[in-house]
Amino acid sequence: MRALTVRPGRKDSLEVRQVPDPSPADGELLVRGLAMGVCGTDHEIADGRYGWAPPGRDRLVLGHESLGRVERAAPGSGFAAGDLVAGVVRRPDPVPCGACAHGEFDMCRNGRYTERGIKEIDGCGSQLWCVESDYAVRLEPHLEPVGVLMEPTSVVAKAWEQVERVGRRSWFEPRRALVTGAGPIGLLAALLGTQRGLEVHVLDRVTDGPKPALVRDLGAVYHTEDATQVIEKVCPDVIIEATGAGGLVLAALTGTASYGVVCLTGVSPAGRRVTVDAGSINRDIVLENDAVVGSVNANLRHYRQAADALVKADLVWLERLITRRVPLESAPDAFRRQPDDVKVVIDL
Repeated sequence: MRALTVRPGRKDSLEVRQVPDPSPADGELLVRGLAMGVCGTDHEIADGRYGWAPPGRDRLVLGHESLGRVERAAPGSGFAAGDLVAGVVRRPDPVPCGACAHGEFDMCRNGRYTERGIKEIDGCGSQLWCVESDYAVRLEPHLEPVGVLMEPTSVVAKAWEQVERVGRRSWFEPRRALVTGAGPIGLLAALLGTQRGLEVHVLDRVTDGPKPALVRDLGAVYHTEDATQVIEKVCPDVIIEATGAGGLVLAALTGTASYGVVCLTGVSPAGRRVTVDAGSINRDIVLENDAVVGSVNANLRHYRQAADALVKADLVWLERLITRRVPLESAPDAFRRQPDDVKVVIDL
C-alpha cells in the first residue's frame, strides 16, 4: 500500500512510498483510510523540527488527524465493517503514571506516552491502517465529508471542558467568549462556544479569504483590530487562545472580566523575547480571581464530545472549513501553504 512517510529530524524527507500492508492484531480494526488532516504539528515534523520514528525504524508514517472506514472488525469489538471511524492519537505510557492509569492519558505526567503519526507509532496517512477498538470512535455516516475534523474538534472539546471545570471553583455563568486565531482550532473553538449559547468573538489579522464569513455565519463577531482594543471592548469571561503568538498570549492573561478563565491551546515558538510588567499581570490575576490553564491533546472522552459537536453542527459550514483537498500521490503539495488555506486534507 501507499503511505505518506517522513524521516523525523531531517528536513525535506517527506515522501509517499510503498509500505507493507498492516495486519490487525487481536482486538484491532482493519481500516481503509479515507482522509488525513494536515496541521502545524505535521508541518513541524516535515520540517525536521519534531517527531520520533517507531523504535528500530528511521521513517514514520504521518497522520494523526484520521478518518477511515472499517474493513474488518473483530467479533465483540462493538464495530462492524462499513463503520466510519477516527482513531485516538495518544496512547498511555507503559508504566503507567497515575493519570494514564485512570484513562486521562492526555494528562500524562512522565512523558512516556506515544502518539500516532507523531511519537513512536505510525500514523494513519496510509491506504490501510489498524487501530485498537478501544481507541476508535464511530462517527455518523453523514459526517464522512468532514469526519477528518474529529481530532482538532477533540482538542477544543477538551479546552472547553477545562474552562468549565476551572469555572466550577465558584458560581460560573459566562456570557462572552473571545477566541484568538481563526485557524481550524480557533474556528472549531468558536463553534463549540456558540453551541454553548455564548456570545462569541473571534480575533484574527486576516481581512480577506474565507475566515471572516465563516465566523459571521456562526453568528459570531469577527475582529481584526489591535488585540488590546478588542479585549477591552469585548471584556470576555472566557478566552481561548489558539495562536501561541506571544503578544496575544500576554494580552489574554489580563484581558478577561473578573473571575475569567484563559485557556492556552497555541504552542509558542521558543526564543522570542518580549518585555512585560510581571507585577501588573500578577496583580490582575490575583485580585480578580482569574485563572490561566494550558490544554493540549485529548482523551477518549473528548473524542466522543467532538463526535457529538460535529453532529450538532451545520454540515455545509463544516465542509467550508476544508479549503483544499490533495490526493495522496501529491501529498507534499498539502505542505505548501496557500493564502486562503484553513484546513488542508489529504485524500487517501
